[in-house]
Amino acid sequence: MTVNTIGASLQTLYMVAYIVYADQKRNLVYQVLLSLGVLFLAYGYFYILISDIGVRLNQLGMFCSIFTITMYLSPMADLAHIIRTKSTKCLSFPLTVATFLASSSWVLYGWVLGDLYIMIPNFPGIVTSILRFWLFWIYPPDKPSYRHILA
Repeated sequence: MTVNTIGASLQTLYMVAYIVYADQKRNLVYQVLLSLGVLFLAYGYFYILISDIGVRLNQLGMFCSIFTITMYLSPMADLAHIIRTKSTKCLSFPLTVATFLASSSWVLYGWVLGDLYIMIPNFPGIVTSILRFWLFWIYPPDKPSYRHILA
């Protein structure tokens, strides 16, 4: 709970800052409102319509697993662009490392607990991180030029 609360808070701050400084705010606001709508519908479904706790936890686990898998697969949306331009400029290497370490930790934790709802949705994070590491190796990012600072 604590980890997810902190993560959700930081992500919310990031989204607010991004929207404040973005040029095209309308589409971003619609996406955020759509996401909030999905969350409220899910809340209504899981806590109002499903009274059996076992069924609720099982379906909620599946719902969260799908969102976790989607989160780990989202950086792959730029895959065609990366291959076409032969550049990983749009990928973040530190985020790739963090994703690899976090998803690996969660998979190991789920393995120790024997909890498939932890292991399975976090495994794509390992796979996509390895794929991104390979992309960084094949298409190294442009090296920043520091000549203007030294001149």
